[in-house]
Amino acid sequence: MDTHKKVPKRIAQTVLNSLKGGVVPRIGLPYITVGRKSEIEALLHDVDIIAEGGASFRFIVGRYGSGKSFLLQTIRNYVMDRGFIVADADLSPERRLQGTRGQGLATYRELISNLSTKTRPEGGALTLILDRWISAVQNEAMQETGLAPGDPALTAAADQKIYAVTASVSEMVHGFEFGKLLSAYYRAYVEGDDETKAGVVKWFRGEYALKREAREALGVNIIITDDDWYDYLKLFAVFFRLAGYQGMMIMVDELVNIFKIPNSITRQYNYEKLLTMYNDTLQGKAKYLGIIMGATPQALEDKRRGIYSYEALRSRLAEGRFSRPGSRDLLAPVIRLEPLTPEEMLVLCEKLAEMHAGLYAYTRSVSTDDLAHFIKIEYGRIGADQNITPREVIRDFIELLDLLYQHEDMDIAALLDSDEFSYAGSEAVSDNSASGFAEFTI
Repeated sequence: MDTHKKVPKRIAQTVLNSLKGGVVPRIGLPYITVGRKSEIEALLHDVDIIAEGGASFRFIVGRYGSGKSFLLQTIRNYVMDRGFIVADADLSPERRLQGTRGQGLATYRELISNLSTKTRPEGGALTLILDRWISAVQNEAMQETGLAPGDPALTAAADQKIYAVTASVSEMVHGFEFGKLLSAYYRAYVEGDDETKAGVVKWFRGEYALKREAREALGVNIIITDDDWYDYLKLFAVFFRLAGYQGMMIMVDELVNIFKIPNSITRQYNYEKLLTMYNDTLQGKAKYLGIIMGATPQALEDKRRGIYSYEALRSRLAEGRFSRPGSRDLLAPVIRLEPLTPEEMLVLCEKLAEMHAGLYAYTRSVSTDDLAHFIKIEYGRIGADQNITPREVIRDFIELLDLLYQHEDMDIAALLDSDEFSYAGSEAVSDNSASGFAEFTI
C-alpha cells in the first residue's frame, strides 16, 4: 500500500494510540500491514475450504509482541469482508475451554457476545443476524410467489423456508432444540413478541443458569453448559451458512492461560477439549467452521504444562523433520511467526511516520536515513536477533515521533545516538547481532 495515501484522522488516532499502548487496533490495519504475506495467504486458503463446507484449525505461535494478535486481527478483517461471521475471545483465569466453575461457558458467552459481521464489526451482532435472516427469507418468498405482504399464502411460503433451515440443523447434536428456538424466534418476530425474542437470544447467549427457567420461558428442557458449549458453535456455523453467510471463524487468543493453570488435572481437561475441537475440524465433524488459536512457544512446547504435555496433541502438532526457521510448512496445523526483518520494520516505520505527520498536520522531518539509523540501533542491541519484537520497536518509534513533534528543537540524530536510547556502543552491539546490518542499506 502507498505509504503516502491519506489516512483519515480518526483512524490514524486510533492506530497510533493503540500501538503506543501495546495493543492491536481493531481498525486501520490495511494502512500498516507489513510482511506476513505467506501466513495470510495460508490462512486465506483455509477460508476457501471453509466456504465450501469444510473446516480448519490453526495455531498461531509467537512470543509476546511478535505479531500474533496483529495477524489474528488482520485475518478477522479479511474474512468479514468475504462474508464470514467472526467470533473472538481471549482466554483468562475466568475463561477457559473447560472448568469446574463455568469457565468454558464463560468463553462461549464471550464468543457469542463478540459475534461480528462486516456491517457490525464491533461485535454484538447476534440479533442483527437473526433479524436479517428472517427478513431475507420473507423477501425471497415474496419474490418467488409475487404475493403481497400480509397474504396468508406468503406467510405459509416463508414458514416453509424457515422450516427447511430448522430441519437442517435439527439433524445435528442438540440441533432439535436449536431448531425449535430458531422457529420460536421467527414466530416472535412475525408476531411482534419482543419478550420471546429476548428470551431466545438470552438462551443462545448461554445466559440461562437453570433448565427450569428455560422451560418456563421458552418450553425447552435444555440449556448450554460448560460441557457442551462447543457443540452449539458447530450449530451456529451451519445456521449462519443457511442464513446467507459464508461460514464462521472463531479466534481464541492467549492460550497461555491454560498453560498457567496450576492444577494438572484441570489442564488436561482443557487439552482434552482442545483435542476434541481439533479432531472435529480435521475429521469432517464440523462444517463451515474455522478455528484459529494464538499461543506462545512455551504454551505449546513445554512438555510438563504446555499443549505438548498432552501426548495426543503433541503427536498431531509436532513439526516434521524438514521444517526449520525460514522454510516452515505453512500448511501444517501450527504456524510459527518468523520475526519481521529489519527491512520490513523500516517499511512499517515509514508508514507510521507518514500517518503521524498526517494526524498532527506537519511536514514529515524524519528522513529515510533517520529511519534506517533507528532500525539499525533497535536491531543492534545484544540479543535482538532472538528477543526483539515488533511491539517494542513500534512503541519506541511512536514515542520518538511524539517527542520530535512536541519539541521542535530536538535533533533526531542526537536523540538516537544518546546513551539513553542506543546504550553505549560497545555494550549494545555484539558481533553476532550487528552482523545482519553489514548489507542493510537503503
